[in-house]
Amino acid sequence: MDNIQPEGKKQIALNIVNAKSKHKGFGAGSIDLNNVSPVIIDGDVAVIDIGAMHAKSKVEKGIKFSMNREDVPNGRQVWVVWVAVDRTLEAQFYGGITACEMWIDTEARRGWKILAEHVNKLDASLKRKIDVAGLGAIEKSALKSLLISHNEAWWNASSDELKAALTE
Repeated sequence: MDNIQPEGKKQIALNIVNAKSKHKGFGAGSIDLNNVSPVIIDGDVAVIDIGAMHAKSKVEKGIKFSMNREDVPNGRQVWVVWVAVDRTLEAQFYGGITACEMWIDTEARRGWKILAEHVNKLDASLKRKIDVAGLGAIEKSALKSLLISHNEAWWNASSDELKAALTE
């Protein structure tokens, strides 16, 4: 989940520009997305898919999305889970985790999702919120297994709240 930049390159982050901010150069007033990764859960399989950061995950490629759920009557439920990694002086850990759904009909190349919800859930994850409402036992188990296998030390250092959210 680490995003490693080549040596000598500046870290790139999203700039927040509003009436109160005074932009003072490269990266000033920015949100750092280097410590968040998207996980795609499709059925009982969870994978880290960085393409989801720009709505270009493997399951999203070639899909025309609609905001009308009825446009995808034969779709399957797929989840994007935003996982934020945080650190203390002692260790790194999974700090925020939020899930949002989409429906995809691969054969018809149609899909449904609410982009604003995906952005809001990404923001919530960055703010170290835990919200996996909607995930079933199978999806939670797949996500938990992925997080543990990716970095067991991070899992062990994570909050009891996060662990409980994926165990219920």
